[in-house]
Amino acid sequence: QVQLVESGGGLAQPGGSLRLSCAASGFTLDTYAIGWFRQAPGKEREGVACIISSDGSTHYTGSVKGRFTISRDNAKNTVYLQMNSLKPEDTAVYYCALETGGSTCSARGDFSSWGQGTQVTVSS
Repeated sequence: QVQLVESGGGLAQPGGSLRLSCAASGFTLDTYAIGWFRQAPGKEREGVACIISSDGSTHYTGSVKGRFTISRDNAKNTVYLQMNSLKPEDTAVYYCALETGGSTCSARGDFSSWGQGTQVTVSS
């Protein structure tokens, strides 16, 4: 049973930081790619960051590059998203997802297994 569980969301002030965790079970993390996505009310889901766990290659959307860092601990089967310099527009529900059709971190990738999400709110 593939399971992804996000944690670490909460309320932060603009300029603050949060670290999200995605705990994976039911598969070996180091053979897959894991992506972080977010969705704000009234907006479409947006890809934020992705990591190919086998070699650590990372990809980011332009709006978070330089502020967010995705990483993984294969021994703990966990992927992290460190979010710094947070902005109100970062407010969203954040999800992690498993790419099941390969390990490409492509925007068209087959991310078919999703966690429940964790709320991030950035407000003063």
